[in-house]
Amino acid sequence: MSLTSDPPIDKTTSATTAGGAVDYGALKVVPVRHPWRWAAIVATAVLLAQFAHGFITNTGWEWGVFADYFTADVILKAVWTTLQLTFYGTALGFALGIVLAFMRLSASRFLQAVAFGYIWAFRSIPLIVQLLFWFNLAYLYKELQFGIPFGPGFLSFDTMGLVGAMSAAVLGLALHQAAYAAEIVRGGVLAVDSGQLEAAAALGIPRLRQIRRIVLPQAMRSILPNAANEVISLFKGTSIVSVMAIGELFYQVQVIYGRNGRVVPLLMVATVWYVLLTSALSVLQHYVERHFSKGTTR
Repeated sequence: MSLTSDPPIDKTTSATTAGGAVDYGALKVVPVRHPWRWAAIVATAVLLAQFAHGFITNTGWEWGVFADYFTADVILKAVWTTLQLTFYGTALGFALGIVLAFMRLSASRFLQAVAFGYIWAFRSIPLIVQLLFWFNLAYLYKELQFGIPFGPGFLSFDTMGLVGAMSAAVLGLALHQAAYAAEIVRGGVLAVDSGQLEAAAALGIPRLRQIRRIVLPQAMRSILPNAANEVISLFKGTSIVSVMAIGELFYQVQVIYGRNGRVVPLLMVATVWYVLLTSALSVLQHYVERHFSKGTTR
C-alpha cells in the first residue's frame, strides 16, 4: 500500500514510457469531490433565501413607514448630532489618551501611578454612571473658579450654564474613551523595536522628533485596527446618551415610535443608519491603514 498522496498508477495504461518510467503528464487528473461541502452550501443558501423572502414580504416590517422616516428632517438632525458626539468624543479622548499613554511609559513613578489610576477608574465605572455624574455636576459644584491653588480665585463660571447636556455628554464620552485609547496607544508604542530609539539617539535626533517622526508612524500600524474598533464602538455607544434626553439618533427614534407606535420600522431606521455610517468608517479605516502600511511587506 502506498503511503504517499499520489494516485494509484495503472501499469497497463500508456502512461509509462519505453524505459518503464511513469509519464505523469499522461495521467488523468480527477478532482476531489466534496459532497458534504456542497450539501452545506445548498442548505445555507436555502436558509438565506427564506430569510430574505420573509424580510421583504413580511408586512410587519412596514417598509412604507421606514421609507417615510428614513430621510425625515428630525432623523437627519439626530444623525448629525450622533456624528458630532462621535467626533468630539474621539478627538478629545485620543488626545488625552496619548498623554496618558506616555505618562504610563514615563520613568516617573508618580506619573505612572496617576495614569494607571485614571485608566483603572474610568474603565471600572460604567459609562452611563459617568454620563449621569457629569450631567449632575452642578449639584456638587455651583461654580468653577480659576486662580491660585488653595487660594483666592480670579475667574469663576456658573456650572449650570457651563456644563449643559451636550457638554456633559461630550465630556463623559471623551474621558471614558481616553482610558481605552491610552492602552491602545501604549501597546502600539511598545510594539516598536527599542533599537529604533537607540539609533535615533545615537544620531542626535531630539526626543520629541524621535516620537513624532519615528515611533508614532510605526506604532500606527498596531494602533489603527484597535483604535478603529473603539471609534465604531463609541459611534454606536452614543445611543446611551439618550438617558440625558439628547436628540441623538436612538433617542429621536424612541420619541417618534413612542408617539405613533411603529416600533419595528423606526428601529430599522436607526439600524440602517448605524450600518451605513459604520460601513463608511470601516472604509475610511481601510484607506488610513493602507497609508501607514506603505513600505511594509506581509
